[in-house]
Amino acid sequence: MINVFNLRGNQRTSGELSRREGGKIFGSGSRTPIAITLLVRNPAAKGKAQIHYHDIGDYLSREEKLERIKKFVSVLSPEMKLSSITPNEENDWLNQRDGVFDTFIPIGDKDNKDGKTIFVPCYSCGVKTNRDSWVYNFSESVLTKNISSMIDFYNGNVDELMIAQKNEPETSPDDIIKLDPTKISWTRGLRHDFEKLRKHPYRPECLRIATYRPFVKMHYYFDRNFNDMIYQIPRLFPTPQTKNLVICIQAPGGKNELTPLMTDCLPDLHLNGDVQAFPLFYFEEKDDSLLNLFDSTDSSYIRHDGISDFALARARQLNPKISKEDIFYYVYGLLHSKHYCSRFSADLKKTLPRIPFPEDYKVFKAYLNAGKKLAELHVNYESAEPWSDAIVTGDTSSLNVEKMRFAKADGEDDKRTIIINPRLKVENIPLLAYDYIINGKSALEWVMERYSYSVHPESKIANNPNAWGEEHGDSRYIVNLLLRIITISVETIKITSTLPALTFPQH
Repeated sequence: MINVFNLRGNQRTSGELSRREGGKIFGSGSRTPIAITLLVRNPAAKGKAQIHYHDIGDYLSREEKLERIKKFVSVLSPEMKLSSITPNEENDWLNQRDGVFDTFIPIGDKDNKDGKTIFVPCYSCGVKTNRDSWVYNFSESVLTKNISSMIDFYNGNVDELMIAQKNEPETSPDDIIKLDPTKISWTRGLRHDFEKLRKHPYRPECLRIATYRPFVKMHYYFDRNFNDMIYQIPRLFPTPQTKNLVICIQAPGGKNELTPLMTDCLPDLHLNGDVQAFPLFYFEEKDDSLLNLFDSTDSSYIRHDGISDFALARARQLNPKISKEDIFYYVYGLLHSKHYCSRFSADLKKTLPRIPFPEDYKVFKAYLNAGKKLAELHVNYESAEPWSDAIVTGDTSSLNVEKMRFAKADGEDDKRTIIINPRLKVENIPLLAYDYIINGKSALEWVMERYSYSVHPESKIANNPNAWGEEHGDSRYIVNLLLRIITISVETIKITSTLPALTFPQH
């Protein structure tokens, strides 16, 4: 017999999930979850062992957990209410998947040969650079300087190797390569190019805007030679002028609840988890024979719908006027449904979403409309109305940010007030705004965390968040962004709280 007493306390999480996990049993000495497991051997027993399980519960402090352990005294205590657990067909012991989920349409499946998915197979991970400090920056001029310098240094290494091998053919690349992290960030791909004597130019057309983290844009150098993995992103955003929308969701295996986020910019791999980006459109480069001298950059590509014909046919069983764009926004609305995300929480952590279509067109329409409203909020967040009830106090001529933090009240964080800098703060923030969680952290806390001055420890590259506003002619950018994200958060909560109930069959 096996008895498992789960004490939780996983602090390798953040935000709401971290609070649910509760206090760390061994205090500062532990960050991983702790469980007490008792294995009892009965020589006379036959067959497989019985497994009994008890979860101590959510939101408990360390002291409350220790008090419960003390109260139970023994695993034989009837107050423990141990439950017997057996795995399902998928070998889930805990957090078992819901069989109904498998009856829905996969949002995407690149191995699906019959096309019975919501999106065609051209969806993508976000870009994985493996040298963020070099290819991202709030300042375009700093980014240009950094990447130009690194490219020059790289090409100089290639020149030295070329000359050395010309004089001494047996010269090893290891004898020439310079590993100074303040000059360059080497990756396997760049190292391979160096060994093959491939030089790379600086290309100004590679300068883009990317969504790095929730509601955090940066200037970005989008060149496959200096980005470790770019996946299918060139087919979603082939040129700087390309207009597109992508729904970004976490790839399976994450710890946090599903939190979709739409953007109209290139997404980073870790935008809101390990991103899978599902596009409204994808693009295919035209054959050279179809181009002419008067083609613009964007007209060099053929635009295709990201939503499949199969999904359209299924949706039109509800209403023949439904379009592929309608389905795109319906999916975005559905993925914000607390009912859907709660019912299928175990499934959504282990596989990509599957999408049900309701039997009632009115329900579809409600989710479609909600998806459009959410998209407008999340994509165009920089033009949202600042939260009017918030109060900005202090020296408004001092707007620069180094690191934002919460005010303190009785030794605890007072989230009603955010200190912008020692001379400026924002007060009267509604606590409701913190209920809008993206990948385990509130949208406001993402902004607070990422709009902070930093220096990368290896490259020594500085990233100054104030530069974004300065270069875009808006010295109040960060303060106004904070006020806008309050609005975005509250409005998102309002929209998602009014979504109609979905009916699913019991399994």
